[in-house]
Formats: sequence, structure tokens, C-alpha cells
Amino acid sequence: MTSAEPTARKLRECFAAPPPRSRVMMRWWWFGPVVEEAELARELEAMAAAGIGGVEVCSTYPLSTSEVDRTAGGFLSERFLSRLRFAAETASRLGLRFDVTIGSGWSFGGPHITDETAARQLRWDMREVPPRAARIPVAQPWPGDRFIAAYIGDGSLQEPPVRWRQLPVRGGVVEIPDGSGPRVVLLALSSPTGQNVKRAALGAEGPVLDHLSRTATETHLRAVADPILAAVPSELVTAVFCDSLEVYGADWTPSLPEEFRARRGYDLLPELPLLHTRVVGSERVRSDVATTLGELYEENFVAVVREWAQRHGVLFRIQSYGQPPGALSAYRHADLPEGEGWGWRSVTQTKWATSAAHLYQRPVVSSETWTWVHSPSLAATPLDLVGEAHEHLLLGVNQLIGHGWPYSPPSAQPPGWIFYAAGALSDVNPWWPAMPALASYLHRLCWLLRQGHPVVDVALYAPSRDAALRFEPGTRGYLDLWRATRGHIGEGLPAALREAGYDYDLVDDIALREADWSRYRVVVLPFVRDLPVETARLLEKHVAAGGAVVTVGGAVQRDGWVAVDDVDALLPALAAVVPPDAPTSPVTPDVGVVHRRAGEADVYLVANTGPHPQSFVLRTRDDAAAFERWDARTGRAHRVDVVDGGVPLDLQPYEAAVLVALPAPDQDVPAASADGPADAVDLTGPWTVAYEDAPQERNDVAVPHRWEDDPGRADYSGGASYETTVIVDGDRLGGRVLLDLGPVRAEPRDVPGEPALRGASYRADVAAPVGEVAQVIVNDVVCGWAWAPPYAVDVTDALRAGENTVVVRVLGTGLGALRANTELATTVDAVTSIDGKRFTMQDLELAQRPTTSGLRAVPSLQFGRR
Repeated sequence: MTSAEPTARKLRECFAAPPPRSRVMMRWWWFGPVVEEAELARELEAMAAAGIGGVEVCSTYPLSTSEVDRTAGGFLSERFLSRLRFAAETASRLGLRFDVTIGSGWSFGGPHITDETAARQLRWDMREVPPRAARIPVAQPWPGDRFIAAYIGDGSLQEPPVRWRQLPVRGGVVEIPDGSGPRVVLLALSSPTGQNVKRAALGAEGPVLDHLSRTATETHLRAVADPILAAVPSELVTAVFCDSLEVYGADWTPSLPEEFRARRGYDLLPELPLLHTRVVGSERVRSDVATTLGELYEENFVAVVREWAQRHGVLFRIQSYGQPPGALSAYRHADLPEGEGWGWRSVTQTKWATSAAHLYQRPVVSSETWTWVHSPSLAATPLDLVGEAHEHLLLGVNQLIGHGWPYSPPSAQPPGWIFYAAGALSDVNPWWPAMPALASYLHRLCWLLRQGHPVVDVALYAPSRDAALRFEPGTRGYLDLWRATRGHIGEGLPAALREAGYDYDLVDDIALREADWSRYRVVVLPFVRDLPVETARLLEKHVAAGGAVVTVGGAVQRDGWVAVDDVDALLPALAAVVPPDAPTSPVTPDVGVVHRRAGEADVYLVANTGPHPQSFVLRTRDDAAAFERWDARTGRAHRVDVVDGGVPLDLQPYEAAVLVALPAPDQDVPAASADGPADAVDLTGPWTVAYEDAPQERNDVAVPHRWEDDPGRADYSGGASYETTVIVDGDRLGGRVLLDLGPVRAEPRDVPGEPALRGASYRADVAAPVGEVAQVIVNDVVCGWAWAPPYAVDVTDALRAGENTVVVRVLGTGLGALRANTELATTVDAVTSIDGKRFTMQDLELAQRPTTSGLRAVPSLQFGRR
């Protein structure tokens, strides 16, 4: 089903049972790569059974110290390619999507990359010289170094020159003329960056390639990508994948001077010192160099890989951001744009990708999700997963790529092999039996957010030329245009837009020229000083056609544009042009909304992203005759009332709701009950508990109960069944009955850092009433799972008058097994001694923090009215 005018009834039916292609996928780490067919099949079958929709194979650093494993062959060996084909065939048999990374580790490179095709950077040698003439031979201290040019300027190292002139070079000698005072000579050289592929598998070691060179890209495709698709037929592969760009400091390629002149219209070499000394007037050259590097990356890497993928009949999925400075519009060469990073109020890498997907009409846009979820590995719970997933969906994502599933041999000590960074989202987690319920929930939401088209009013201009002036060699994020753009725009502006009920897409100069951005009602220019003439003309045409342009605190202005000084003045100016699409009343900063229009239906995903309950009214801008609320946990729908022009909502911490606005009510859809529970009965016990590794041993226990306090259970990773009986008066039956496990309690974050990747290891900031998920069984009837607020399960059909047996099966995390593991650290040390330091296990010390598993609160039966 696509955006082709679906009916509300059809949407509702497919939401209840969506087609499989929008299921969550998993990045599947193959360590070594040492994998065996039996375990590959077992893991794929486990994923399929849990509702996972597919895998992306990522070959990474070794974890085996076995000589047998090493002699069997590494990356691209016959053994590896055979296993890869087996996995693809097994995935196909199970109905799973199969993607593969066309490289090992990241960024692309390996033993096939030489000094001629490796990533390069500018290096500078600046020395003070006396007034007399001199001749300096051009030296080559390191293999691969290349002399570019020499310059001289009046001044000293303490008082550097403000103007430079290029020196002649004859026969490999720089000729320095006589002078009248102190001078400084500046030599410009290019060198291989020296960066090797990060986290490389055996046999994949080597330099990172030059992403600005078509020759380098084609060399890599021949050496790595061709053998992979020769071994695995393209009909078994959905997409090939390229991870985010981390080519540090790569600000040069041999063809840059020639390409610069052809593209910018003037010679680069006479101006090159302006990249080093940064005097007044250097802004144009710095911006022009950044633009040229971005164009070369797009044309010589992204476009080349996509051309190769098209020839081979597979799609190309890429995280096109980082270093080198890929523009947002470079995604036009991607079939499947992908981002990463949560934070729905921010200009994240995910927003970079979803904006491009909207601009270039890519209906499916994915995100690398759970990259640093609740570090360390195995601390993450389903609540953490769903809380972070909501943030990605609010950013416009409709395909989740879980990060990830580590392959682990059966012989490894529990919890087995894990990736160096969180999370480890496989069936080694004791809570994994609840994964089908979580996967089904996310599957429904991702499917629904592919329907129709996004409703986004604001185009937020990404000022690439201004942002590039933030590039500073040697600093974090040098050449990262996304990071520089985020820093330029700041956090306040996008947060103000989203919290007020507006959504936005980023748009850059190329997209304004090429993409269809006519649906945006207003373009916001954030703190812009350098606006290309062609972009200004396009915006003037936009205003002439009835659109609006609002500038915020910038230096550019045209007739008909609205100018405001700061973010505080932006919202009133916007409201005068276009009212917010989906505001909340009162304004609720933790509540985000994403809106899609699908035929006759307007679909709103409304998510509480914070640790406190929220009560508010959603007031949609467009009038609707009826609203329905669709439950992504069950697939059911019911009609809801409009009160004072809006829909009242009460959302628990990290809870989301789907609201669907329709032109007319559907009487076949039941109305929601407005009544709360008539009364409640606390299940105070007596309770007994039996652990799943000793099911015959049942002991009396007082609830709340923390199993780590029981003898021998301090590091227990598993489950326990809590059982009690309750007498129910038949007069209480006849309405809906819930087993409520209790409320959640706000709990401050204990992992500091900004909301990005590591350092903001995502964690739901609440303590749940169970540690960590619960399955409710009443009178031997399995009623359902509780894994996120509200922690309540419908037991209506299982409860009866008289005595009832209630079992709450609680499953915890794998942190206890991680604490007790004695093999992992030894394995890491042994592998490092053999293969060098390819990785560092991170945050493992956090596993020593105490955990609280078990039944943390007294459950209650909530009886609804008859």
C-alpha cells in the first residue's frame, strides 16, 4: 500500500495487520568474521520468531583467538562468502530482508587502498626566515607526501603575515628572494591521513579510501563490493549499505586545484594560505573549498556507488553525513536515506536524512536506532527501546534499523559475544520473550508513517556557507557539515518550532534548486550572513507566489521578507503567516507530534517523550468531523470525542498515541469508554516466587520484592514467576478488568551528556513497577505482556467469580550475567595481543551498578463499570 489515496477503512485494516516490509531490522555483527551455519540459522530463526523483519550484515573486528578460526579465512575469503550466501538464502526462506555492508568496519577502505587512493589531508610547515635569499629543497619525510606550493609573507611567528605571495619552485627547490625584514615561509603539502579502517575484520585492514576520488571509489567497489554480490545473488539482497562518514581530516585530493578552478572560477593555490592563517577576507575561500569538497564527495563517491548498485539490481542505503562535508542534498543519490541519533527537538543526523527523504520523495527513510541505548550492553529494556524509537519516529523515520544483534558462538560464556558499544539486542536478553509484542507495536507505527505524505509547513534553511566557516582543523567534527550546521542553527530554534506544534525540514541551496519544496508554506533563514544570489532569487519567487520567508537574526533581507531579531520573536511572526499544525494546550514541551496525510485521513503520532505523565488537548489546525484513536499495541481502534475544539489526551511517561482525523465518523468503530475503574483490589498476597532456573522451588515472598536480595541471586539473569490467589465477587464482573502492575516513578538520568550518541546513551528516566517486563497469566490463560507504561494487562476474559490464580512472570535484563562473566575481558585482552587494538570495550564498569529485578510494586485489579 502506498500514498495512493487509501480509505480510512483500508488504513485501519492494514494497521491491525500490516504487511511485513516495515518491520524492525537489525544490524547483525559478525566478529572476525567467524560464523558457523548452524548458529547463523538459529539466530535468523530467533529474529523471525520475534517479529524482526531483516538484517544488515556488518563484518567487524575478531573476537575468536582460535588458530583454526584464523586459518579458515577472514573477510572476503571463500569461507566468509560461503557463509554470507548461506545467511542470505536462510533469510530468504524465512521471509527476512537481507542487506549487506560493502566493507568491513568503517569507513570504507582496506588492503587494496594505496597512497594513491587513500584519504589525504593538507599539512603545513611554517618557519621564520632571515632577509637573505635562500634555496630550500622540497623534502618528502613520509611516504606518500606530496608538495603542493610554497608561500612567503612579511612578519614573524609571533606577528604572522596577513598577506602571502606564492614562491617559484624549480627542480624541486623553493626559491626565496632577498627581503628587507623578518619573513615567514609557509609550505603546503598533502599527505595520506594515515587513518586505517576502524574495527576492521581479519583481512580487511588497511587505509581509508579517498571519498573525493572516483578512482578510489571504483577500486573499492571492484575489490570488495563485486566479490560480495558475485557470491550472493542480487535477488537475495535488498540493499547495500554505507555507514556514516568518519574520514577524519580528509580535506585534500590531488585533483582539488583543478576542480576548484573549474567550479569556482578562480585559482585556489594563490589563496591556499587563507585556509591556514584565517585572516579577514578568508571567508570566501574557506566556504568555496568546503563546497568543492562536498561536491567531489557527492559526485565521486555517493553517485558512483549508486550507479554501481543500480547496475547490480540492488538498492543503495547510506548515512550521508560526517567527514568529508556531505551536503544534505547528496542524499539525492541514495535510494534509502538513513540517519542516526535521537532528539526530536534538535537538528540531528536523523533529521538531516528525513529532510532529504521528504525533499527527494523517498518514501522509506531509516535510522540507526539504539546506537548507545542505556549503556552498557544488556542494560537496555523494552521501555528504553520504545522511548528512543518514538524520538526517531517524531523525526520522520519510518524504518528502524536496530543497533544491533551480535553473532555469538554457542560455546561462549553467557551473555556471549557483545559489540564494544551498547546495545546487545538479541535473545540473550532474558526479557526477549516480550520482543514480539514490542516488535509488533513498532511495526504498526512504521507502516502507518509510510502512508500518504508528511505534513511539514516550515523549510529551515541549512546555511552551508556560513556553517563551513566553523570548520577548524584538528577539532572534533572538522569538515562535518551536519555538525557545523547544527552548531550554527543552535538548539533553541528547532526546539521552539517543534514545541509550538510546527514541523520542519532542512533544505539547502541545491535542494532549493532541484527538489520540490513548493509544499512548504514558509522558509526560515536562521542567522544567515552569506546567502547565494541564486538562492535569494528562488526565495523571492517563493514570496511572489504566495509563500513567506522569515529571517532570524541574520544579515540578509529582501522586500517582502519578514525579519525578526531572535528565536523569541520567531513564533509570533510564523503564526501570522501560518498557524501551528498540531499544537498542544497547554504547551507541553515533552510532547511531540508528527503528522501525515493519507487520502481522507490525517494521521498524528503523539508521543510523550518525558518521565512525567502529561494531560493536554491536541488542537489540530485542520477541522475534522471525527477522531479515532488507534492502539499500536493491539491494532484496535475506537472513536474519541472532541472537546472544545480539541482531543483531550492523558499520556503516561514515554507513551504514544495514534490519532486519526476523518471527514465523518465511522459508526462501525466503537466509541471509547469515558469511565474510569469503578473500584480496585490490591493483590497483597500471600505471594510465592519460583525462579525459571529452579521452577520446582517455590518460596513465600513479600511484594514488593527484589530478587537480587535472595541468596545466590545477586547476579541472576533470567525470570521468576510470582503467584497469588484472589477471590473475586461476581458482582464486580461484567465490565473491563485490568491487572495494573503499578505506576512508574520518575528517576533522574545517571549517564551525563548531551542528547546525541555516546554520552547520551538513551535511557528512559523512570523506574518501572516491574524489573523489567511482565507476562500476566490468570487461571492458566496467558493475558499479555506489560513492557512500557501503562503497565496494565486486560484480564477480563480470564477472570471468574470465586478463586482466581494470578501469575506475574517477570523477566529481567542480562546485566547480572555481564557482571558475572569472567571470559569477556580475558578474550578481549587475548585478541588485542594478537590483532592489535582494534576496539575498546566501553562502559563495562557500569555493569557493576546495582540492579533491582523482580516485582517492584503491589499489583491491583482495576474493575471497570458494568
